[in-house]
Amino acid sequence: MFNEIRDRLTQWSYEVYGVTDFGDVMSDFSKIKPDLVIIDIQLPRFDGFHWCRMIRSHSNVPIIFLSSRDHPTDMVMSMQMGADDFVQKPFHFDVLIAKIQAILRRAYNYNTTQNQLKTWCRATIDYDKNTVENENGRIELTKNEIFILKLLIEQKNRIVSRDEVMNSLWDDKRFISDNTLTVNVNRLRKKLDEIGLGHKIETKVGQGYMAVEEDHG
Repeated sequence: MFNEIRDRLTQWSYEVYGVTDFGDVMSDFSKIKPDLVIIDIQLPRFDGFHWCRMIRSHSNVPIIFLSSRDHPTDMVMSMQMGADDFVQKPFHFDVLIAKIQAILRRAYNYNTTQNQLKTWCRATIDYDKNTVENENGRIELTKNEIFILKLLIEQKNRIVSRDEVMNSLWDDKRFISDNTLTVNVNRLRKKLDEIGLGHKIETKVGQGYMAVEEDHG
């Protein structure tokens, strides 16, 4: 499977590197410094969840899980570990390419046309470092989480539909599920709870989400 993926991605001018030692994935990660990681759940020695957690402790690089496991908890677990997407085998390569392109575009391009710092509810959001900081502390967000927060803040005090969020994140909602979006928003809210801002992201049942900010905030 790796050779096939490498060959197909190489045709799209991507440089692809494989892990040389599944007992020390972080060594390869540190040497290569990839722009995106594709990882399976079932791996020798340690599973993909373990390595996703290890990578997330050092980097916010986009991570895609690619797995034949189809239990809903696998997708939820991957999102909770900090993954950006989950692709189930068997899959269409066109779908994988579309997801890779969308994630890379969102991760590395959208900051170039935006101010790097934003103030919201007396917190400073650094779009370059993917952090939110206020008097209660500082949290780090994944690329998906910071993008969702940015989208909601740009339209603060207005309901943003789930379709609008999915279309903005993944360009085409056919490539993403409602469950994945829910997990991402819940994870964002949980992190914001750490600095007292989780309640500022409201779920409007049957409508979407809203970032709340009072006029004096």
